[in-house]
Amino acid sequence: MALVESWHIRSRSRECSATRHAFTEGETLVTALYPDPESSGYLRRDFCLEAWNLLPETADPPFSYWQTTFSVPVGDAAANPAAKLSAEEILSRLVVEDEDHTENTRYILAVMLERQKLLRETDHQRTAHGILRVYEHRKTGEIYLIRDPDIPLDQVEAFQNDVIVLLENNGRMPAPQPSQASGEMETAAPESEPDTHGHE
Repeated sequence: MALVESWHIRSRSRECSATRHAFTEGETLVTALYPDPESSGYLRRDFCLEAWNLLPETADPPFSYWQTTFSVPVGDAAANPAAKLSAEEILSRLVVEDEDHTENTRYILAVMLERQKLLRETDHQRTAHGILRVYEHRKTGEIYLIRDPDIPLDQVEAFQNDVIVLLENNGRMPAPQPSQASGEMETAAPESEPDTHGHE
């Protein structure tokens, strides 16, 4: 796994982590992220306001927390394997794969989805590897932790172009095509011909 601090964390719970109170449509709740002692990632816990306000002062402090609104998850229709992946689906997959070379692309995708009002940035924290931005999906409540790579302005356009290519190719960069020049060189190289002049 790449050491770049980015995670895709499950959607919000249907009930309070402390009281098991079932959330209702439109209810305000608190989402909190805690360091996972068994991994380098984070655990998500959702609390009703009453339970959150009653947490003891000695409780472990969260890495990040914010208020959000509960909405009943809507079941997804059967996925069509021929359908193109959305920008959200591409971001989810890239975060799960967590490869170093996609770090900048993940950030560009997250910013793009934020501008489209699909994600909202709920917090940002400075870590040993830079600024970690916390994004929440407005509908599903899914959380994406994306490291801000501080892309130089003169490189932003190149990564935006990568995002366009991903969207056009169902989330995968197309395989590089053999250059025409090398193909011509291969066809132009003549095979060895027998010596017709009697030289050994």
